[in-house]
Amino acid sequence: MDRDEEYTAYVRGRLSWLRKIAYSLCQDWHRADDLVQTAITRLYVKWRQARAADDLDAYVRVVLVRVFLAEQRKGWFSRVRLTPATSPEPIEQGDRDTAMDLRRALAAVPPRQRATLVLRFHCDLSVEQTAHALGCSTGTVKSQTARGLATLRAVLGEPEPRLARAEEC
Repeated sequence: MDRDEEYTAYVRGRLSWLRKIAYSLCQDWHRADDLVQTAITRLYVKWRQARAADDLDAYVRVVLVRVFLAEQRKGWFSRVRLTPATSPEPIEQGDRDTAMDLRRALAAVPPRQRATLVLRFHCDLSVEQTAHALGCSTGTVKSQTARGLATLRAVLGEPEPRLARAEEC
């Protein structure tokens, strides 16, 4: 199999997975498609390096998250809004009201914290894997996770959990 066939086969097999992660990051299917398109274009340029990675999925996830964060820093998204942030795709399972509340709350979380929450809880990455994906320390991941969860709780109107005493741990 040549380089282009190998790349195409990989992207076809992972496109749905990438879209779901991108949507979790940005809460807009059209924007998620744009993020994925940019990420897979960068992947193509670096395909030789990417396919040599120990975990290709992790490599691509890092590219996608970094594309999202770079777009947030540019400010283009905050100035240009082409479509409403609605979900044209159906919710796969579970309580629709809860899912909509969670999406609304996640959209209120700042981008870096949102990326941390998506990687930690949607992608089920460890603190160390998340730190690698975001290019930061594990302490930063922990603080961003705590702040992001606090924002989610505030938006959802849930009380902060009480701190456990040392003897309870």
